[in-house]
Amino acid sequence: MRRLLTALLASTALLGGVADAQAQTKAKKPEAPPAVSKADKALHNGFLTLDTHLDTPTHFARPGWDINDRHEVEHDFSQVDLPRMNEGGLDGGFFVIYTGQGDLTAAGYEYARNYALRRAIEIREMLAGSKTGFELALTSDDARRINKAGKKFAFVSMENSWPLGEDLTLLTTFHREGLRMAGPVHFRNNQLADSSTDPKGKIWNGYSPLGLRWLAEANRLGIVIDVSHASDDVVDQSVALSKVPIIASHSGPKAIYNHPRNLDDARLKKIADAGGAICINSIYLTDTTPSSERKAALEALGRAPDMKTATPEAVKAYAEKRAAIDKAHPVPRGDFDLYMKSMLHVLKVAGPKGVCVGADWDGGGGMDGFEDITDLPKITARLKAEGYSDADIEGIWSGNVLRIVDAAQAYAKSVAK
Repeated sequence: MRRLLTALLASTALLGGVADAQAQTKAKKPEAPPAVSKADKALHNGFLTLDTHLDTPTHFARPGWDINDRHEVEHDFSQVDLPRMNEGGLDGGFFVIYTGQGDLTAAGYEYARNYALRRAIEIREMLAGSKTGFELALTSDDARRINKAGKKFAFVSMENSWPLGEDLTLLTTFHREGLRMAGPVHFRNNQLADSSTDPKGKIWNGYSPLGLRWLAEANRLGIVIDVSHASDDVVDQSVALSKVPIIASHSGPKAIYNHPRNLDDARLKKIADAGGAICINSIYLTDTTPSSERKAALEALGRAPDMKTATPEAVKAYAEKRAAIDKAHPVPRGDFDLYMKSMLHVLKVAGPKGVCVGADWDGGGGMDGFEDITDLPKITARLKAEGYSDADIEGIWSGNVLRIVDAAQAYAKSVAK
């Protein structure tokens, strides 16, 4: 704002129009009040807050990238780090072991297993290298204890259980490494279940026989079942067969945008009525088909550098060119008001005990006015303005999720006796 005003004054002065510039300054509309008041920010900071789906481990092996340093979306695409967690009042969350779906073959399973184990190691290395910043959480009590100690808590989750192959003993291996939430499937069907988005359609009509054993084993270990990305049949079967409530860690309502990844009202209510929760995503809420101009500009820009090997300077150079394209030909992705419209709809259907936050940061999430985790206090402010109680809001931020974690682990203890 100040740069714009300075430029205007300099331009009019050169033209001998100082008086006109002063008139323009007086006529300028006052700046809008901040989106979050001091009182709302203080309220937000007083809550225990978590996000159920942080894809941030995708950055952990990048050369020169450190979660303890502050980053910017427009310079390196990342949306989560320790300084921004402090600024946005995010106390922790589920850091994701994600593996993109590949072949259902022995070679494919071996590749996926090794890839996921490397990602688990990278999460552990991040925690070991952040002795004053982060600590692994295995229980809800851990999360609260770590928060009281002034650190950030890190649960571990798995998006896509393809890496388990046909050997479910690997679920125990990952559980020992901290895994406390897992989803069976991602964008394509796999050996365990049907995806909501596989262009080939169903192959199992829900879970496969192996997938049903996966569900039972996750229950036995106390791992929360995550149905984001799963087909409607898998959602229904998970609610019916899981011994404990389930979660959709990063999903949205079909009533706002009819995307296969989203859930209809009946399933939103079904999950909540069974004690589960739907964590609101910030994508799949509007048509994101790019314009022809944007397509042409992106094609001319070329492929992004390989984040695993590219220097920070190369990533920044590419990111800035990409940001210029985004400004000239914006991607249609919606804004914060649409995010809250989605959340408020799910709250109406599922109730405040059935809602949580999983915006898919570093995995494609983000909207206009909701660019990274520094914008999280806006959620608290809007919920407060909508009349939700402090207890409801803290439940949405962490209480509902930790209740489900507790239920999963209580069941595991009961069957271990």
